[in-house]
Amino acid sequence: MDLAYLRAHPTHLPTFRTHQRLRETPVAGGNICAAARLTLDDGHSVFAKSWPEGSGRPVPEGFFAAEAAGLRWLREAGAVAVPEVIVVLPELLALDWVEPGEPTPEAAERFGRELAGLHRAGATAFGAAWPGFIGALAQDNTLTDGRWSTWFAERRLTPYLRRSVDGGALSSADAALVEQVIGRLDGLGGDEPPARIHGDLWPGNVLWGADDRAWLVDPAAHGGHRETDLAQLALFGGIPHLDRVLAAYQESWPLPDGWRDRVPLHQLHLLLVHTALFGVSYRDEVVQTARAVLSRAERATVDR
Repeated sequence: MDLAYLRAHPTHLPTFRTHQRLRETPVAGGNICAAARLTLDDGHSVFAKSWPEGSGRPVPEGFFAAEAAGLRWLREAGAVAVPEVIVVLPELLALDWVEPGEPTPEAAERFGRELAGLHRAGATAFGAAWPGFIGALAQDNTLTDGRWSTWFAERRLTPYLRRSVDGGALSSADAALVEQVIGRLDGLGGDEPPARIHGDLWPGNVLWGADDRAWLVDPAAHGGHRETDLAQLALFGGIPHLDRVLAAYQESWPLPDGWRDRVPLHQLHLLLVHTALFGVSYRDEVVQTARAVLSRAERATVDR
């Protein structure tokens, strides 16, 4: 099997893997899927991710199709490096292989400019034209007009707050704190038209390539707020050279006043996803972030 054959016969990939007709090397694939590098007969490699065997759970319907749709939509903007989708099947996804490299200040600055270009490509509405996932959880991508703050409260905060409480990760007191944030969203500012965003842009979903570029992988792509992507880059230790990324972004497309104060608000969505997915171990981050949002809101009220 070479790349041309794979493009022409994508449904044959599982059979070739089963019969060990490909050289397969396991690689890190995150917390949800199993991942491998597949080397074809022509020397070309692809990155394949599949639902792990023995997980005890079926593949959620549309799981890999949603990721493929998001990758293609981001790639269509022609602004930032995104791997090409080679195969998308109900049980697996295969992408063009990106040779990993090291993060450099120059690559970070280029990424900041390219990310601004991606966001500028825009979206027709908040949400997306395909059913969404973030991690293994469904995400409501119903296309919605109107204000970002209303959409963010209804589609991105409330559903994962409920799942987190139902799963025992957050207490009723914790939930009340997040509900205060939701209740004050209209007054926190920052409403903008929908941007074309990655949607799950924590540092692990930026792949630094040997070509000295930053590549976007594992998206939960949709029309959203551009500050969400930038805020997520600062989570869990932050992306390397974040200051260079932000400075280059600002030069390309300046952010509105107060964006730094809104960072915790935009991070809250992904943190609630983590309590919904992984449980109480992320509870403290949710509570601290909600308190930071409310503290900034109080200061803004006093300043006015």
